[in-house]
Amino acid sequence: MNEVSTIRDIRLAADGQRKIDWVKQYMPVLNSLRDQYIQERPFAGKKIVICLHLEAKTAYLALTIQAGGGEVAVVASNPLSTQDDVVAALVENGIRAHAWHGATDEEYKVHINKALDFGPDYIIDDGGDLVSTIHTCRRELIGQVRGGAEETTTGILRLKAMSREGKLEFPMMAVNDARSKYLFDNRYGTGQSVWDAILRTTNLVVAGKTVCIVGYGWCGKGVALRARGLGAKIIICEVDPVKANEAWMDGYEVMPMKEAASMADYFITVTGNKNVITKDHFVRMKNGAILANAGHFDVEISKQDLSLLAVSKRKVRPNTEEFTLEDGRKIFLLAEGRLVNLAAGDGHPVEVMDMSFALQALALEYLVKNQGLENKVFNVPEQLDNRVALMKLHSLGLQIDSLTSDQAEYLAGWVNE
Repeated sequence: MNEVSTIRDIRLAADGQRKIDWVKQYMPVLNSLRDQYIQERPFAGKKIVICLHLEAKTAYLALTIQAGGGEVAVVASNPLSTQDDVVAALVENGIRAHAWHGATDEEYKVHINKALDFGPDYIIDDGGDLVSTIHTCRRELIGQVRGGAEETTTGILRLKAMSREGKLEFPMMAVNDARSKYLFDNRYGTGQSVWDAILRTTNLVVAGKTVCIVGYGWCGKGVALRARGLGAKIIICEVDPVKANEAWMDGYEVMPMKEAASMADYFITVTGNKNVITKDHFVRMKNGAILANAGHFDVEISKQDLSLLAVSKRKVRPNTEEFTLEDGRKIFLLAEGRLVNLAAGDGHPVEVMDMSFALQALALEYLVKNQGLENKVFNVPEQLDNRVALMKLHSLGLQIDSLTSDQAEYLAGWVNE
């Protein structure tokens, strides 16, 4: 801890800096924006608080915004995903930080409030923790905070609910809803990182086993895609009839959770909702069933129900709890039911987050340049979305065609010629 930051150990900074240097070389889109921001300094004189998973990729986003003139403070969006060495490196680089790995719920709230004590002009949020705290406990910041950007599906659902009720007090950009975010981050990023975390945590084979994925949004699609690649048989549980049809036509089994509970070896929740796996399902599960959550909050798997059913529980491996039921069956919960790919892994691949965090930086720049927006949720403008996609293509040495003026006019019109 130092006079302006609340961290575990500043002596870890060198290790964290090596992690940041590693990801930097695989983030060409953010590198390009950073070069631009050094020249233009769009965030000069602005205070920005970032609440995201505090690992190396997030650190490089914070450093990119700092390079654009911003004064930056960071705080964790999940206590188990915080990497203390990376946080120390950020402090060494002049960024305020309030986070450490394994923070208790009370410590987590203290860290959020310390970050907000910075007095932000803009925020970047993940799941709505900053927005919620500002609108409930820190209302003195209403009027000072001019806007922000949200990273997740869960956070945007909360923001839209606030907007519908007329409770949202500043404009927010729905970064998660940009195509260059959800088509890549949510699908390919989640798909790869969830299985990376499960495999490193359990060291068990997936091929030939049955995987039940609860939720078939873009994240669920990605998890299913990679499970298929690992040789698993796949069951999808859904409440949305359109998504259920989509899963069926993608070649997966579709059934209610109560039916799937007795069939699967792995259960992965990706819904953003609470209590999607409960007592009614635990009592039907096989001995050795493995539970993991890939949704933002640790409410999808009912840990309370599982604890009440268990006659004993113990930690059997890092990030693995064993719950023994009365009849001797054992159920294993990974990463305390928190976001498994970050709590038990390193999160999404670097190249994927390059696009997502470029969108965050551009959304923040858009807010700075467009003062006076309504207090509602805005989509990322299409030109910014396409800009990130083109920058990514160019970084890969790829080119695509452009519409001719005649083609553009034809698509914009309605008369057949």
